[in-house]
Amino acid sequence: MQFGSTNLVRTVPAEHIDEAVAFYAARPSGRGPADADELREARALRGSTTTDDSAVERTVDAGGRSVPVRIIRPTVAPTRGVHLDIHGGGFYMDSAARGDVRNRELADALGVAVVSIDYRLAPENPWPAAPDDCETAALWLTDNAARLFGTSLLTIGGFSAGATLAMTTLLRLRDKGVRSFAGAALQFGTYDLSGRTPAGRLISDEYFLEAYAGHVADRTLPDVSPIYGDLRDLPPLVLVVGVEDILLEDNMAMASRLAAAGVDIDLRIYPASPHGFTNHPTAIAATAREDIRSWLSDRLG
Repeated sequence: MQFGSTNLVRTVPAEHIDEAVAFYAARPSGRGPADADELREARALRGSTTTDDSAVERTVDAGGRSVPVRIIRPTVAPTRGVHLDIHGGGFYMDSAARGDVRNRELADALGVAVVSIDYRLAPENPWPAAPDDCETAALWLTDNAARLFGTSLLTIGGFSAGATLAMTTLLRLRDKGVRSFAGAALQFGTYDLSGRTPAGRLISDEYFLEAYAGHVADRTLPDVSPIYGDLRDLPPLVLVVGVEDILLEDNMAMASRLAAAGVDIDLRIYPASPHGFTNHPTAIAATAREDIRSWLSDRLG
């Protein structure tokens, strides 16, 4: 990655930018729940979602812990690799099933099985419950992918809070001497939950921080805020974020630290796009999704 010598913002057709600007101008601006009452209301409003009938739910075990996962296999065999997916939702909302449509598209586009983690949610289960669950699923997949899927070629990815958890999972596995993932695709993660960096201060009043890590005395702990961690010896990563995302600076700071640590890092910034944009029906979002699939395909060989 080169800073200063290239334009970090993805070049897209002007009409795609115009489309995105119009789409977001007509769309109510969103924000996360501001307290426990709003969180309960938001969860209730989420309701059910369209799911993939072929998805298989099972509970997996590793290191003395168990976690439920949801498995979507590609329509065409053989399976080329396995992608470990970690859903977003501020550490306090959503589920693996809400990613079924996206994960089915990824499975069939790349010929991979997608294993999505139903990690425990805050505030009922605050840190370290979610990273414990993600580590459990990653270790289980490391030990069982070849037997169950016919391949040991693994990638990992996450959205928003899921990207944060994917990063902490990679750090935990690296510290255990486990380097089983060929690459990680992290979309608009939050990497400073301490509020001590300029980027972190932009979200320091968000309720999800209190729900997830309000009890942690020092949120610069890398397992909470991975930007403070030793980032050496990680697999190649792509960081995806929009220009209009409040987490843009956080992602740029993380990319800088990864580059300084010698990690193969690809930072991709998309114009006219806010937080969560890859889930939206815009041409820029479609471009970003295709870029991610292409990047993951390269990691799969």
